[in-house]
Amino acid sequence: MSRISKTLKGPKKEEKEIPAEPAPTPSDREFLDTALRPAAWDEYVGQKNIKENLLILLTAASERSHPPEHLLFYGPPGLGKTTLAHLVARQCGAPIKVTSGAVIEKVGDLASILTNLSSGEVLFIDEIHRLNKTIEEVLYPAMESGFLDIVIGKGPSARTIQLELPAFTLVGATTRVALLSSPLRSRFSGGIFRLEYYSQDEIEEILRRSAKILGVKLEGTAVTEIAKRARSTPRTANYLLKRTRDYAQVRGRAVSVKLVREALLLLGIDEQGLSPADRKLLSLLAEKFGGGPVGLGTLAAALSEEEETIEEFHEPYLMQIGFIARTPRGRVLTARGLEHAGRRTLGI
Repeated sequence: MSRISKTLKGPKKEEKEIPAEPAPTPSDREFLDTALRPAAWDEYVGQKNIKENLLILLTAASERSHPPEHLLFYGPPGLGKTTLAHLVARQCGAPIKVTSGAVIEKVGDLASILTNLSSGEVLFIDEIHRLNKTIEEVLYPAMESGFLDIVIGKGPSARTIQLELPAFTLVGATTRVALLSSPLRSRFSGGIFRLEYYSQDEIEEILRRSAKILGVKLEGTAVTEIAKRARSTPRTANYLLKRTRDYAQVRGRAVSVKLVREALLLLGIDEQGLSPADRKLLSLLAEKFGGGPVGLGTLAAALSEEEETIEEFHEPYLMQIGFIARTPRGRVLTARGLEHAGRRTLGI
């Protein structure tokens, strides 16, 4: 893979930037719990179709000695959106500046970020749906034509100045793509990619790699036992692996299937990967609401949870495994969800 020419590389900066350098080897990161994020393209497991499309786009841009077009990644939390953004920058040999939609509160904040970008740099905005509409409108010309329009003054004396920006690539990530306005979505000319949940085999491959980095020896089918409780999500898989490692260390035992079951039982994680909060949601739907339908606000109040927590964390996985369904009238418990909640009939 050729790299974008050095003329597109900006100077090194202090914070939140990854210079173009060889990916660290596993031995360099052996004892770092935070080093589980893939640092090289070949280390990234899953999302095969997205990876193939991105490689074509990045290769073509590299051969033209031009930064790649703007990209948007969306999907449930923990599937690798941030990791892909960093890998895009590494593949281009470009530095990356990281920020969040919630942090950019004023037009001046965005202007400061954009004007300090170097040529060819990657700007990653996590949770980009949290940008307010005023800031979005300033971002349109910056993404499309490479200019930043700034209004100086107020009233009749107000005037607009136009600043030319260096060529850059914006990579956005969001868990709620529907909250992005249509004009903003249309500016991601490089592509809009949805990250899917991972298969059992992919999660097991991720766990084996993580275990090697952490120095954890998984005996027998221990990796399978963790993987089937990982909610098809790499972040959750790595979390369960770390907690299993801690349990094995304290108990002074090897990481066997029996130990994995003990450790995850202590965490309250069942064989389907459901947490106590997930099971409480299912039981509440069965007992108090007769299986539904029930509105999100009512459900959140009954659980003493935030609506966003239910909608973004609990619901996607419960819907994926067919335990609940979302209808125009509200949330409904399915026959499978009823069975898992330990109820033969509703209201019992």
